[in-house]
Amino acid sequence: MGQAQQTRRAVLIVEDDAEMRSLTAALLEDEQLDTIECESAEAALAVMLIGGQHVALIFADIRLRGVMDGIDLAHEVRVRWPLLPVVLTSGHPLERMREFPPGVAYIPKPWQPLNLLVAAEEALALLH
Repeated sequence: MGQAQQTRRAVLIVEDDAEMRSLTAALLEDEQLDTIECESAEAALAVMLIGGQHVALIFADIRLRGVMDGIDLAHEVRVRWPLLPVVLTSGHPLERMREFPPGVAYIPKPWQPLNLLVAAEEALALLH
């Protein structure tokens, strides 16, 4: 007998603040979601190219260290994986919101845990 295919339940967290990244991962793991943590958009893109088939959602800060920021990552994801949900977050005023690709959600920092969980569940529900 073959094994049933597992549903993609991993959330790729892209956050350059290690403490915030760990907190976000712990919160999502409490909801039985697998997490993959990256500190840059470049690292997140590498994860997606190597094993992104398990990623069901990308949750990324807009301001990241490196050449790419969260908006650049969202654009790249839209080109390569157009159906993959992306949620961006930032603690800074959103002067660049009009640069978001279509369909990208936004949660302002500081976000409440429930806001993140609702956004994650909504994104994951779209995959079923």
